[in-house]
Amino acid sequence: MLRHLSIRDFVIVAALDLEFDLGFTVFSGETGAGKSILIDALALTLGARADASVVRTGESRADITAEFDAPAHVARWLDEQALANVDAGDSEPSVMMRRVVDSGGRSRAFINGTPATLAQLRELGEMLVDIHGQHAHQLLMRPDAQRELFDTHAGLTDLAATVTRAWRDARDARLALQTATSRDRELQLERERLAWQLAELDKLAPQPGEWEEVNAEHVRLSNSANLISGVQGALAALSESDDAMISQLNSIVSKLRDLAEVDAELNDALAALDPAAIQLQEAAYSLSHYAQRLDLDPHRLAQVEQRLDALHSAARKFRLQAEALPDEHAARRQQLAALDAASDLDGLRAAAQKAQDAYLAKAHQLSKARAKAARTLGAAVTQGMQELAMAGGSFDVALVPLGNASSGEPIGGANGLEQIEFRVAGHAGVPLRPLAKIASGGELARISLALAVIASAASPTPTLIFDEVDTGIGGGVAEVVGRLLHQLGGERQVLCVTHLPQVAARGDRHFQVSKSGDGNGGTVSAVMPLDRGGRVEEVARMLGGLEITATTRRHAKEMLAA
Repeated sequence: MLRHLSIRDFVIVAALDLEFDLGFTVFSGETGAGKSILIDALALTLGARADASVVRTGESRADITAEFDAPAHVARWLDEQALANVDAGDSEPSVMMRRVVDSGGRSRAFINGTPATLAQLRELGEMLVDIHGQHAHQLLMRPDAQRELFDTHAGLTDLAATVTRAWRDARDARLALQTATSRDRELQLERERLAWQLAELDKLAPQPGEWEEVNAEHVRLSNSANLISGVQGALAALSESDDAMISQLNSIVSKLRDLAEVDAELNDALAALDPAAIQLQEAAYSLSHYAQRLDLDPHRLAQVEQRLDALHSAARKFRLQAEALPDEHAARRQQLAALDAASDLDGLRAAAQKAQDAYLAKAHQLSKARAKAARTLGAAVTQGMQELAMAGGSFDVALVPLGNASSGEPIGGANGLEQIEFRVAGHAGVPLRPLAKIASGGELARISLALAVIASAASPTPTLIFDEVDTGIGGGVAEVVGRLLHQLGGERQVLCVTHLPQVAARGDRHFQVSKSGDGNGGTVSAVMPLDRGGRVEEVARMLGGLEITATTRRHAKEMLAA
């Protein structure tokens, strides 16, 4: 439930801090005092759109924070999103949602002090609060709003989303088949071109890194004579001639070793010459091994030159660098495989049929569940209409089939096999008609309210908000509305902005919203909790207007006592 709401510099609210509790809480006040502004502020913390107009005139930003209890499923969601309240300790789990909007219209969102996206705010908000706005009955005129309300009440939103995904998969499969059928000749020509190119590359069979390796071998083979001559000359100078370096160095070392026995100071020179003799010997061994492997091979040189020419010609034909040929080879193979799949009309037909069958299976499952829920909701709203001064009236949820099987077109749509249509008979003896065609605004308001209360009773959302949903009703109906909302408040937290004294008198708690001048030519809104005496005065004002008489006070006391 909502524990605390803090508002700073929002529209005409300068500063406001409200504490909330379980049960039925009402807000009342003069028209324009700012009652619905409180709901708008809370909606911002739940992810509603914002612009610069929400910032109070002359201020730099609006700042709204709402604190809620965190039920188990909300706590799990917070953990998954790494947004849990790490400072909560052993206290009751809670969640803090905050929204800041600056005078330039830029917005920032926070959950438990951590920056969050608006999508995260909205997802979390849907788990915590359900708001029924004062224009809910107007929204019910739209078929999509009727479907969404019905599926939400029936707990079918997840299944409906699955049906939508299956429908999109079936649509994409149909489009792939249609495209392949219409482009069959074009695809065949493209396939033949790719097949020829791939055959050329298969015959060449370029390997990764081959271009660099063949170039290096060509350089070595084409310079074999110079390499052989140079290596042999180096070997002769090092070890094979009469005055070879190694022999001379060994002779020098031998003489110095004899002399070092006479004068030990020569040992340093010997220590420097010994490694040199070893390194010269190692160099001679290495050159000898290299010379054994090196020979003139005109045949191999011709083969390498032929391979270089083939790679270079292919690269020129495909208009790319020779070193890119292996990647191009793999890419053409993938393109041909994709075209083969796209030109496999039988396979595409099978895939389209499989996707359509999967859609129909899920859609039929949804239709069956909707049919059952339609009977339940129809009976519940019909009963509610009797209480709301629509005796003999009835309500029905019609499942209107979509599509035309005889035309060959796919049956159904993204939202299932049927359209949801609310139908109403205002009183006995009148045929059911679509809700959108009801002429009476009062009837529409009462039916909307019955739907809101019934749908909310079935919802797991802990906090329910009704923003002037009682507009267009009065008298005995208003008393019934107050009783229904009070009963709903016995099960969860209910907040209601109302202009009806019959509804306000039913509240467990009552806040009065008022506005006044701020001393600088502006207007500010204030909210004050009412005690017993204050409630009498406010209900009397709601009954009698600005002039409160003893009669209206007595009537207000009677309503509160009841």
